[in-house]
Amino acid sequence: MRNFSRPDGRIQQCSGRPEHGAAMAAAALSWAPVLSLPAHDACRPVAALPSSADHVRAPMSRAARPASGAVEGQVRIVGGRWRNTRLSVPQLPGLRPSSDRVRETLFNWLMPRLAGARVLDLFAGSGALGLEAVSRGAAHALLIERDPGLAQRLREHVARLGAAEQVQVLQDDALRWLERAPTGQVDLVFVDPPFAAGLWAPVLERLSTHLAADAWLYLETPAELPPQVPPGWHLHREGATREVRYALYRRAAATLNGDPTPVASV
Repeated sequence: MRNFSRPDGRIQQCSGRPEHGAAMAAAALSWAPVLSLPAHDACRPVAALPSSADHVRAPMSRAARPASGAVEGQVRIVGGRWRNTRLSVPQLPGLRPSSDRVRETLFNWLMPRLAGARVLDLFAGSGALGLEAVSRGAAHALLIERDPGLAQRLREHVARLGAAEQVQVLQDDALRWLERAPTGQVDLVFVDPPFAAGLWAPVLERLSTHLAADAWLYLETPAELPPQVPPGWHLHREGATREVRYALYRRAAATLNGDPTPVASV
């Protein structure tokens, strides 16, 4: 018996008799049985084998990627005690981890002020911002994530890092959480929501009661949409890439307490 591959990846098995060579070649190109052969020599189908097309898929846009989380990406913790640790992240619609370049710039700005800080990451997603802060010296981080699958993935990362005493993951809606009574004063808050949701203004309206008087605020927005912050905040640093605009603000009350950190008013 000899095997012949069909164009669709399936296999036909045919008799190996030399006099049937031409018939076998024709059978490889057609799914019709070779009627001129005896029944025991006729080509017959064998269970289909995987083809290379099963393993090569065309790239999908972010919106077309499956919501099941089957497609995985990675983020890297850039600095600190967990430096170069890579964390798996489902590639879901709206999930847009801050790039290594942006995070490295941001945490260079924050480095003198991270030691002992209490951090709030309101739209945690991949956890890249909150976990980076703890890696670089923050005392505690609360990561809020609405999606159950992402929240569970964050808990797995926290367990892997041995950070359960410093990092709390809460599956909740950020706006609903902000409407509750504050549980403590936050020194640094990351606000990097899904861009399509337009949540910056409602978040900033509800944020103040959860913050320390000298708190820091990080905002990330689309490059074409400059951040709009309410009165009481001063711009400290800002930057941009082709895709995003990012800015770090200091609460205005800090400038009334003799804080030497230079600020630029917005």
